[in-house]
Amino acid sequence: MTQVDNTLNDIRRQGNATIVALSGEVDLHRTPAVHKTLVQACEQHPERLVVNLKDVSYMDSSGLGTLVEVFRRVNGYHGTLALCHLSTRVRSVFEITKLDRFFNIYATEEEALSA
Repeated sequence: MTQVDNTLNDIRRQGNATIVALSGEVDLHRTPAVHKTLVQACEQHPERLVVNLKDVSYMDSSGLGTLVEVFRRVNGYHGTLALCHLSTRVRSVFEITKLDRFFNIYATEEEALSA
């Protein structure tokens, strides 16, 4: 398990997928570390990039902006970005901004990997 800035829990490969598990608050102060990690994961061009938000308690607009950028990068190389385990609070941010219409959001990591 890799620890980075108390926001990154884990990065691992599973088949053609890379799974990045985040934790804590993804806010203006922690987003640069999240951005760096997700961009590095994109540079490997995984067929599927899964971002597990199970342990994320809060996400602000900087976190959303990072995920939008990563979404564009993954689409640019014809991969798939999937989000999973969104808490009610984090999911509501996606719903309010209507970003839930663009992202592939799954209840579990297993669903995100098999979709």
